[in-house]
Amino acid sequence: MKYLVMLCDGMADYPIDSLDGKTPLEAADTPCMDKLAANSTVGLIKTVADGMKPGSDVANLSVLGYDPKIYYTGRSPLEAGSIGIDMKKTDVSLRCNLVTLTDEKNYEDKTILDYCAGDISTEEAAELIKFLAEKLDSDEFKFYSGVSYRHCLIWNNGTLDIGVMTPPHDITGKPIKEYVPKHPNAQKLYALMKKSYDLLKNHPINAARVQRGLRPANSIWLWGEGVRANLDDFREKFGLSASMISAVDLLKGIGKFSNMKVVNVEGATGYIDTNFKGKADAAISEFKNGQDFVYIHVEAPDECGHRNETDNKVKAISMIDKLILTPVVAELEKMGDFKVLVTPDHPTPLSLKTHTNDPVPFLIYDSRKKIKGVSAFSEKSAKTTGIFIEHGPELMTQFVKQ
Repeated sequence: MKYLVMLCDGMADYPIDSLDGKTPLEAADTPCMDKLAANSTVGLIKTVADGMKPGSDVANLSVLGYDPKIYYTGRSPLEAGSIGIDMKKTDVSLRCNLVTLTDEKNYEDKTILDYCAGDISTEEAAELIKFLAEKLDSDEFKFYSGVSYRHCLIWNNGTLDIGVMTPPHDITGKPIKEYVPKHPNAQKLYALMKKSYDLLKNHPINAARVQRGLRPANSIWLWGEGVRANLDDFREKFGLSASMISAVDLLKGIGKFSNMKVVNVEGATGYIDTNFKGKADAAISEFKNGQDFVYIHVEAPDECGHRNETDNKVKAISMIDKLILTPVVAELEKMGDFKVLVTPDHPTPLSLKTHTNDPVPFLIYDSRKKIKGVSAFSEKSAKTTGIFIEHGPELMTQFVKQ
């Protein structure tokens, strides 16, 4: 038996006027999802428990069967593991976004124009983080580069008692005055953020980006604090050899800490320009090479939601269906019995440009069973079935063991 998870990050949404009252999932061209849904168990699942932040960290752990209330230690440690940082028990790691701020004189008077600095390239970002490390690294703080705008700061003998550290994608377009770190223990972190602006605003990389009409990565923004992560071995937990395919360090970190095989795909970016075909080819290769379980994570719908890009979100969902799900399912049909789980991790509504903890639709297809499902896979059709999984981590057990 082969098991495929198609995780469409942030795919769920609300009806959009410009889409004639449809959600992006309803508006997208998804013949493969719809064909599976017609013969699948379809319903809603609450991946983020009440009282927890609706981040991709919490939600993906939940989908993978790891109860965040037990296993979650913060977002950044998962990413740090992917980057290759061997955190000590006394370390605190923080996500370090490269962002674009406006140019008011006082730092706190600035506004976040872009939480990802125009989706800066990994190569450009690496130079900027290296420059910050040369200027700001110390016995207490060290910078590490990741992918695109996503990087890491390690705080030696740090503390989690630092108050609220707001994700920048939650406050894009808003003045930062109300969101800068205010807790006394976070003032060293805030000082790094302010120093980073002074160092980066005139950096040659940014000067060149501005000349090309691109947004500069003129500041860091720190958030997602946590301590070293420890996840149970996925194979020991579910009895399956597993592979993780993703462009982002967060999912690669989850894969690493759960002892999955982490597969890197050339050209995978985390946005709509990602290598969709490469991810499909990688998944097919993993199955042919003997892996039982493959988790394909695609970030593009989430990024489009954060950027309020309606057409691109619809396009991203359509491309997932056509370029990943369709060819992988076609290959699985040649291999024997298989199961497919399709779901978002959380909604990223275009109207809000951030995550919510609303329940999301899921489908579970089992090639061995004939099940009367729904005519099309969507938020609305999933609700009509009356099937609701309130405790997110139960989904993986149901998918694998039933």
